[in-house]
Amino acid sequence: MDKLTLIGFVIALFAIVGGLVMEGGSALSLLHGPAFLIVVGGTLGAVMVQTPWRQFAHAFIMLRWMLFPPAEQHKKLVTELLDWADVARQKGFLALEEALDKEKDPFTRKALIMLIDGEEPEVIRDAMDTEIILYREHMLRSAKVFESMGGYSPTIGIIGAVLGLIQAMTFLSDPNELGKGIATAFVATIYGVGFANILFLPAANKLRALIHTQVLSKELVVEGVLALAQGENPHRIEHRLLAFVPR
Repeated sequence: MDKLTLIGFVIALFAIVGGLVMEGGSALSLLHGPAFLIVVGGTLGAVMVQTPWRQFAHAFIMLRWMLFPPAEQHKKLVTELLDWADVARQKGFLALEEALDKEKDPFTRKALIMLIDGEEPEVIRDAMDTEIILYREHMLRSAKVFESMGGYSPTIGIIGAVLGLIQAMTFLSDPNELGKGIATAFVATIYGVGFANILFLPAANKLRALIHTQVLSKELVVEGVLALAQGENPHRIEHRLLAFVPR
């Protein structure tokens, strides 16, 4: 579990609510059903209008990465590629078929298959670079869903504020109803800005960082396989691949 994400969200929430309480306000005043419905429902609806269904669904599947990010595989991949280099150096590329049977990652399997089949390094690079580009674009479009939500949310919050004020104006002679309308107006604005800045935009940026890490691991695999295809010395391959390992 990524505890930093959870801790950061709790700190941000505590700072906002704690500041309100320190000023003499009530935390319960921030719990407002109509304002929540306007902001969250309006934001989701607006994003649904602009996003294809598969991309929208994939974005929320990816959201679990916020707490359970994919493990970094860089060091493991370096070790694996160096083992392959030793095997290929001693027995040839066909001996890597045993490693292929154990490999589960589709991207790595494809690169390894092309290596075993004796494809030219330029062919391997072109094919795998295309895979990386398509993967990056697909994943970044999913992350952009939350960026879009961060853009729409404050605007929807303003719409909620206007609706609350309209409601308030119709009850100028009734203080109780007037107060409800004004509450909707201000809480909707808080929801819109708050969700954008402590949830939607941070989620988009966190997912981008995780996607970058995944892309880096794929680029590591490509560089390693190309080094094998070119018959480089295992020690030289190790130095080449360690540059991809995050410090």
